[in-house]
Amino acid sequence: VQLVESGGGLVQPGGSLRLSCVASGFTFSSNYIAWVRQPPGKGVEWVSSIYRDGRFTYYDNSVKGRFTISRDNAKNTVYLQMNNLKSEDTALYYCAPAPTWNSYDYARRGQGTQVTVSS
Repeated sequence: VQLVESGGGLVQPGGSLRLSCVASGFTFSSNYIAWVRQPPGKGVEWVSSIYRDGRFTYYDNSVKGRFTISRDNAKNTVYLQMNNLKSEDTALYYCAPAPTWNSYDYARRGQGTQVTVSS
């Protein structure tokens, strides 16, 4: 199992970023995929999940209306479009396979991509 996140960076408040997660080594289309994040000095937070075929999406209240998760099973890729970013979105973002919409297999996460929101 391998997941590789990319797309992070430094952005000003109100800006946007699009994260990507490319997966290999497992049956991608049979799995929910989750995005989770770890802010500096804090624990891991669940951000969003997407159903196997992309029909259903789920968001934490803190990002609802600002973030959009999507997937392309032909490319084994999940995306997280992040708009109207806030300083509290600063974190290391990971993707992970997920047994259900509200759980994730943290041990199989990728290496992460850093998102820093600062002026």
